[in-house]
Amino acid sequence: MRTVTLSYPIPPETAALWAQPQVAALGQFDGLHRGHASVITSAVTLARRQGVPAAVMTFHPHPKDVMGKGDYDGYLTPPKDKQEILAGLGVDILYIIEFNEQLSRVSPQDFVSVMLLPLQIVTAVVGFDFRFGYLGEGDADMLRELGQGIMGVETVPPFLLEGEKVSSSGIRRSLQSGDLALANSWFGRCYHLRGVVGHGEKRGRTIGFPTANLQLEDRYVIPAKGVYAVKVYYEEETLYGVMNVGVKPTFHDGMAAPSFEVHLFDFASDIYGQELKVELEAFIRPERKFESIDALISQIAKDAGTAKELLGYSS
Repeated sequence: MRTVTLSYPIPPETAALWAQPQVAALGQFDGLHRGHASVITSAVTLARRQGVPAAVMTFHPHPKDVMGKGDYDGYLTPPKDKQEILAGLGVDILYIIEFNEQLSRVSPQDFVSVMLLPLQIVTAVVGFDFRFGYLGEGDADMLRELGQGIMGVETVPPFLLEGEKVSSSGIRRSLQSGDLALANSWFGRCYHLRGVVGHGEKRGRTIGFPTANLQLEDRYVIPAKGVYAVKVYYEEETLYGVMNVGVKPTFHDGMAAPSFEVHLFDFASDIYGQELKVELEAFIRPERKFESIDALISQIAKDAGTAKELLGYSS
């Protein structure tokens, strides 16, 4: 998959470089959940049928982040994760459009004439609720009209699970309330965090449960504070463990920013400075303050046992 960063307006030489008949799925696609996947796989299927490349056109940073509106509080799929997932869906070209205040004021007409038609997009595939242009004035019908018969438009219906529309906002709420099972169901995979192992307080090793302090490499949506059973990808290895997301109230009062401490089962290598991808497989319990260190140690042992059972892990 080729990744192409574009800005508005596209310089003629850039448009000429990438212009070719192609099918493109358009949208923000933060989360790349099952609803987004239905739009993208529809575009890939159509592109294969027509014998042209399958593209995705998305935006970064998130428009809500730039405009300071809505309930935006981080990414479900930062750019690196988005690229990895899209490549697995069979996408040939990923266009990432730099979203800024100038682009936020571009009319639907100018967006189509300046950003879409010069790339020779023959069919745009969008979700049923797709909006574009200044103040979201444009919708799928306007997109079709502005395509002038040169660019067709296919609209994909909502993706429903048990009668509910799968959405990024619903996933955010589920993650932040501790309903990881629902979030993962809507994702169609396990939510993950990616980061580098840094130096923490090193308290875990003194109580028999050494942890890797994960320093997130991007602005992820932070899940509910608590303990999770996790699967960890480190280089070519798949590891298993338990992760605490929170402010460690047994040791701290008033700690604002949460930490991400991963205890890996039967693993003792030095991984400081190494990147880990941590998949959240199950939510075990909320974070809480313990009356003593011994009570905490006892609970951690129980949490580890629960995680091993949930993960089907045996040493």
